[in-house]
Amino acid sequence: MRRQILAMVFALAMTAPAFAVERQVTGGIVEGQSLPDGGTIFRAIPFAQPPLGELRWKPPQPVQPWSGVRDATQTAPTCAQTYQGWNGNETESSSEDCLYVEVQTPKHAPGAQLPVMVWIHGGSNRAGGGRDVAESPITRQGVILVTVQYRLGVFGFLSLPSLTAESPEHASGNYGLMDQIAALKWVRANIAQFGGDPNNVTVFGESAGAQDVGLLILSPLARGLFRRAIEESGTAGFGVPPRSLAENEKIGADFLTLLGLPSGETGLSALRRVPTGALLAAGDRLVPAPSVDPDFLWLQAVVDGWVLPHTPADILSSKDEAPVPLIVGTNAREFTVVGARDYPRRWIGENADDAQQALAFYGLTSDTPPGADPVYGDLAERLSTDVILRCPSNWVADHQAAVTSKVWRYQFSVEAPSTVGPVAHAGELNYVFLKSPKGATFGAWPPLQAYWTNFAKTGDPNGPGLPHWPSFGTQQHYIDFTDHGVAQGTGLRAQACRFFRGP
Repeated sequence: MRRQILAMVFALAMTAPAFAVERQVTGGIVEGQSLPDGGTIFRAIPFAQPPLGELRWKPPQPVQPWSGVRDATQTAPTCAQTYQGWNGNETESSSEDCLYVEVQTPKHAPGAQLPVMVWIHGGSNRAGGGRDVAESPITRQGVILVTVQYRLGVFGFLSLPSLTAESPEHASGNYGLMDQIAALKWVRANIAQFGGDPNNVTVFGESAGAQDVGLLILSPLARGLFRRAIEESGTAGFGVPPRSLAENEKIGADFLTLLGLPSGETGLSALRRVPTGALLAAGDRLVPAPSVDPDFLWLQAVVDGWVLPHTPADILSSKDEAPVPLIVGTNAREFTVVGARDYPRRWIGENADDAQQALAFYGLTSDTPPGADPVYGDLAERLSTDVILRCPSNWVADHQAAVTSKVWRYQFSVEAPSTVGPVAHAGELNYVFLKSPKGATFGAWPPLQAYWTNFAKTGDPNGPGLPHWPSFGTQQHYIDFTDHGVAQGTGLRAQACRFFRGP
């Protein structure tokens, strides 16, 4: 009987009606709602003005105050994007008016100062959104979760000589990164109102979001806005040489040509009046070189001289990055890019320090096609993951370890449930947030969520009941999350990574 009563009480608690909760933030009062577990959620809180009209391709501008109480119970639109084969829900609700954060808190006592985790979503910097992790059980570990929306594609990363000329800093592009920096400034100014500690912020992201995290570590504009960082399947560069401002301006000039617009101030003025849909359609017609995967059009880091003053390799080599503790990792099989699939020999020649030895290592010096590896997959999967993700992550870990001893490296090799498929890019997210894309709750193994939240709380992922995770150090330690448990190792894929050097 006692168990039945407890079960009934628990069921009632989980279905308890939500009630309104208010917080004062920059701009005015927002009204969110309670959650069944005693936490709260606030959606669509603006951290900047909508970047519309003359604010297109301008740095994010301060929020304009509002009167009364602003509804923060309905999720924000995602930033303007087109369908990429996986982002149907995000595409349906996308808009240029998208610079919002969403905040989820656990139940906490008044005056609490909880660790804060700021999530930057992936999607090749051209798609995706932050709302897919809303109401994650991660907050039950005693952390506050903030998700960030930032401008994507041509809206977030376009450079033009006319944009550079109108900028006081003589730079253009990287507006999406400026949005993320503005959101972090919002967190610093407001998160205490939600029970968070503005001096204990961990920024984390996956794929393009992880690259952006890596670039924030390098940007002087983001210095001091976060204390720790996690890069899941992405680094500040993705192993691809960055673009100069002039190279990114050339892509912008091609964009104007596609739209039939002139260069200079006249073309820019007209560009700011073009409808959103037409800009998205023209952006999808921009293509990089034949051996470069189309998804990398907006993923190549742009050295604009302002947000990113120097190349990622130069900043890391000169130890000018923020000395923040870092978790950085990759999945055993990530994805296959065009160059590795269609032009493997040419691609190795373009990327390897010693092309002949690299060709021999990958079995491309004979006419017999190389076979598949049971862990790392076929040739295209191995080569793509090594060059774009695995080796750059080793390189970044090594260079970040030169400025802080608190660096941890991981590999994720757990196969997903049969309904999802084998381990692949983004497969670890289900275990970080314990929430599948369809809303079903995943089991707690592997314990990524516990490691991540321990790191956010203390700067060290280790904790009671968890297998020990040694820091990277000079031995290049890492742990591998496998179907059979956590395995320790050193020098992840070192034989392959001797050919590919850079972030």
